[in-house]
Amino acid sequence: MDPTWPRRMWRTLEPVHALTYFAPASTDALKATGLRGYWMCYFAARSAPMGAATSPVVEATFYNFAPRLVRRAIPDAWSFATPDAVLAARWDGVAAALAPHADAASSDALATARQLLTRAVEHAGVDGRTLAAANASLPLPDDPRAALWQLLTTLREHRGDGHVAALVCEELSGLQAHVTMVGAGSITREVLQGARGFTDEEWDAAARSLVERGVLAEDGTLTTAGVALRRDVESTTDRAAAAPWAALGDGGCEQLATVLTPVAASIARSGVIPAINPIGLPQG
Repeated sequence: MDPTWPRRMWRTLEPVHALTYFAPASTDALKATGLRGYWMCYFAARSAPMGAATSPVVEATFYNFAPRLVRRAIPDAWSFATPDAVLAARWDGVAAALAPHADAASSDALATARQLLTRAVEHAGVDGRTLAAANASLPLPDDPRAALWQLLTTLREHRGDGHVAALVCEELSGLQAHVTMVGAGSITREVLQGARGFTDEEWDAAARSLVERGVLAEDGTLTTAGVALRRDVESTTDRAAAAPWAALGDGGCEQLATVLTPVAASIARSGVIPAINPIGLPQG
C-alpha cells in the first residue's frame, strides 16, 4: 500500500465525519433529546458509544479538552438523555445533515463505499483504542447515510486513538500538543485555545514548559527539535492508522476516495465547517 493513504483518507473522510459537530440539523436533533447547549451535545454524542461515561473517562479518551469544559457537561448530560437516545439522535441528525451532500455520489457508488468501509473497519484492530472499540461495537443504524457515517466515524476514532497514543509516547499533554500546533503555524492560538477551553495562564504555562524542553522558541515557534517532534507524532499516527487501509489496498483506497471526495467537497463548499477550524482540517 502507498504509505500516504492513511493521511489522504483522513483528509477525505474527516469532513463527512465532522459534519456532525457543525451542522444545525445535528445539534437540533441532540437538543431535542433534552441535552442543553452545544458542549453538552458534543461531549454526550461523541462519548455515547461508551455508555454513560464519567467525566474522567471522557477527559482521558478525548485527551485535548480542558477538564473544566468536560465537567460542565458530563455526567450531567446523562440526567437529561440516555446514551441510547443520544446515539439515535446523533444518527438522525447526521443523516439529515448529509442528505444534500450525498447526492454528489450515486446510490450505487455509496453502496460500494459502504462495502469498502465495512471491510476497512473489520481490519481496524481496536486493542487499546477505546473510542474505536466503542464505535465498532455499535449496530449500524437503518438509515444508509447514517450507517455510512458510522462506519467512517469508527475509522476516524481509530486514527484519533492512535494519535493520542503517539502524543503520550512523546510525553505531550493535550494542551502541549495544541501549543505545538500553533507553533507550527497550523492554526492560531485564538481559535484553538478558545475551542478547547484553556485559560491564558494554562496555555502560557504549557508554552514555558515546551521552551524549557527545547521544543518551542521564545517567540512561540517550533525549534528544529520541535519540528522533528511534530513530524514524528504525525508519522507515528499515520503508521498506527494504516491497517484498515492496507486491507483495502491501493485499488480499494482509490475507489473509496473517488466516491467520497465529491461528498466531502460538497460539504466544504457549503461552508458548514469553518475554513479555520479547531480540528486542523484543511479546506478545499
